[in-house]
Amino acid sequence: MVKCQPDDLFKKYDLDKIQLPPGFSISVFAEVPNARSMCWGQKGTLFVGNRSKDKVYAVTDAGKNGIADTVYVIDKGLNMPNGVAFRKGSLYVAEVNRILRYDDIENRLGNPPKPVVVNDRLPADKHHGWKFIAFGPDDKLYVPVGAPCNICEKENKIYASIARMNPDGSGLEVYASGIRNTVGFAWHPQTKELWFTENGRDMMGDDMPADELNHAPEMGMHFGYPYCHQGDTPDPEFGANRNCSEFTAPAQKLMPHTAALGMRFYTGNMFLPDYKTRFSLLNTEAGTAVKKAVTG
Repeated sequence: MVKCQPDDLFKKYDLDKIQLPPGFSISVFAEVPNARSMCWGQKGTLFVGNRSKDKVYAVTDAGKNGIADTVYVIDKGLNMPNGVAFRKGSLYVAEVNRILRYDDIENRLGNPPKPVVVNDRLPADKHHGWKFIAFGPDDKLYVPVGAPCNICEKENKIYASIARMNPDGSGLEVYASGIRNTVGFAWHPQTKELWFTENGRDMMGDDMPADELNHAPEMGMHFGYPYCHQGDTPDPEFGANRNCSEFTAPAQKLMPHTAALGMRFYTGNMFLPDYKTRFSLLNTEAGTAVKKAVTG
C-alpha cells in the first residue's frame, strides 16, 4: 500500500504541454507503475493492470476530490496481468494463459483474497499474449487471443481472435476471427454491438498497412488476418490465393502503426454535449475521424 503525495506527482509532469480541446482540463490522479488497462469497481475503486510487470493495483480516492489517496497492490508474481474487468463485486484479471477472479475485492483491498482460477486453457505464447478483457451486454467475458507472431497462419482457431466465455470460465468459444491483435473493444450503448481496434502487421513499410477500427455486430465474422489487411491489401506471404472480398473490411482505417491501446463510448455528463455516445481512441491520431465515422 502506498500513500499518494499529490504535490510530488505534479512536479514530475509537464501537464501544460498536453494540448486539450476547449473546455477541458487535466491533472494527475495517481501514479501507478506501468499502468496499462483499467476498470472501475462498484464503490469507485480504480483497478489497474500492466503488460510488462507482474502486479495488479487498486487506487482509491476517499476524499472524492479527483486526487487518489492510496494505491494498493492486489497481487504480484503474475504473468503479464494486463486485462482487468469487474463484475458483481469480483475483479477479473487476465494473465497470458489464464483468467483469475478476486471475490469481494473492494471490501478487502488491504488484505486481498487468493484468486480463483476461472480459466487456464488459453495459449501461453507471450507474443501478443497480453489481453484486454471486458464483459459484454450478454454477461460473457470477452478475451482476445492475439496472433503469436507478426504474420503467420495457425491451425488452432483460438489464435488471432476475440473469444468469449461464461463468468465461471465455461463455454469458451471464438466470437470473431482474423484479428491480429486487439487491445481495446467496447459495445455501442444503444445498439449493444461490438466495436474493436486492431493493430496491423509489421514489415510492410512505414505506411502500410493501416491499423483498423472494426465492427462485429454478430458472431462468426472474419476480419482478414493473415490473408488480407485494411480490407483491400492481400498479404504478400499468405494472400496469394485469397480475395479481400471474402472478409469483413474495417469500418475505419486508422494511421499505420499507431497501435491504438483502448477505446470507449462516452456516456457520461462531464464532457461537452457534443461528445455524448461518441467514441474515443487512445494513442492514435485518428480520433476525430473515428468519432465522425461511428456517430455520423
